[in-house]
Amino acid sequence: MSETFRAILVSRDEQKKQSVNVVEMAPDELMDGDVDVAVEATTVNYKDGLAITGKAPVVRRWPLIPGIDLAGTVIRSTHADWKEGDKVVLNGWGVGETHYGAYAGRARLNGDWLVPLPERFSPKDAMAIGTAGYTAMLCVLALEKAGMGPDRGPVVVTGASGGVGSVATAILSKLGWHVIASTGRPDEAGWLTDLGAAEIIDRAELSEPGKPLAKERWAAGVDAVGSHTLANVLAATSYGGAVACCGLAQGMDLPASVAPFILRGVSLLGIDSVMAPKPRRLEAWRRLSQDLEPEKLRSIATEITFDGILDAAKDIVEGKIRGRVVVDMT
Repeated sequence: MSETFRAILVSRDEQKKQSVNVVEMAPDELMDGDVDVAVEATTVNYKDGLAITGKAPVVRRWPLIPGIDLAGTVIRSTHADWKEGDKVVLNGWGVGETHYGAYAGRARLNGDWLVPLPERFSPKDAMAIGTAGYTAMLCVLALEKAGMGPDRGPVVVTGASGGVGSVATAILSKLGWHVIASTGRPDEAGWLTDLGAAEIIDRAELSEPGKPLAKERWAAGVDAVGSHTLANVLAATSYGGAVACCGLAQGMDLPASVAPFILRGVSLLGIDSVMAPKPRRLEAWRRLSQDLEPEKLRSIATEITFDGILDAAKDIVEGKIRGRVVVDMT
C-alpha cells in the first residue's frame, strides 16, 4: 500500500517551541512495527490534550503523532497472533508518547501491544471506553482483588464527570455499589445520576487541605485526581478499605499522612494502564464487555471527526469535556 493518509504531527524547534500541524504521510514514514492497522476510531484523553497543547511533557520524542488509543483493522502483519482483517484495540504502551500514535489514518505497531476487539463492541464503542474506561476497569479489578465489594459500604469516585470517573460510575453501579460521585460540575448531577451515581458531592469538599484522619464516609474509592483530593479520600476511607489511584488531574503531589494506613489499615492501590501486562488487559476488556451497559456507554460519549481533534484537546485540558470523546477516523 503506497497511499498517503492524514496525520497530526507535533514538532519542536531548537528553542523547544512546540508546533502542531496536520500533514500528509506515507506508510514508509511510520516507525517500526510488525502490524499495520487502519485506524477506524480513536479518542481524546486528558493525556492527549496535554501532548497537543504542550501543557505537560507527555511527548518524549520529536516529531510525534499523538494519540494513545485506537481501534481498527489489521491491514498488514508479520506477527504470529494477527492476520489481515483482524479487529484490534490498542491502549498505551508509550504509543502517542514515544511511538507514533493514533491520530493518523494508519498506525504501525508491535503486535504484542494489541488485544482483540471484543465482539460486543464496534471500534467506536471501544474508543468510547478507551484508556480512560479500561483504566476504570483496572481500578475495579484491583478493588475486587483487595476484597472490596458492595457489601462493604459506599464507593467514592472523584473526577466523576471525566473519562475515568464516568465509566467507573457506570461500572460500579451496575455491580451493585452505592456510588458517591464527586464532581466540580453541579450541572452534571442529572447525567451522573443516570449513569448510576446514588449521591453527588461537590469536589470542593475534597480539594482543599484537610485533616490527616476524617470521619469514615466510604469503604472504597476510585481516584483520578491526586493531590489534596486523594489525601482527603484516604482520610475518610473506613477501616480496612481500599482506594485505587490512577490519575493526577489536580496534581502529582500527595499531601497525606500515614494515619489512614496505620490507624485504619487502609490500602492505596496504584493503577498503571500504560504498561499493564497483556493478561490483565484481556481480563479488563472481557469484564468491560460484561459489566458496561451499552446505553450508558453511548451516553458517556460525544462523537467528533479527525478535524475536531485539536479543539477537543484544548477543551479537555481546560475541563470542558464531559465523559468521553470518540473520533470517527473513517
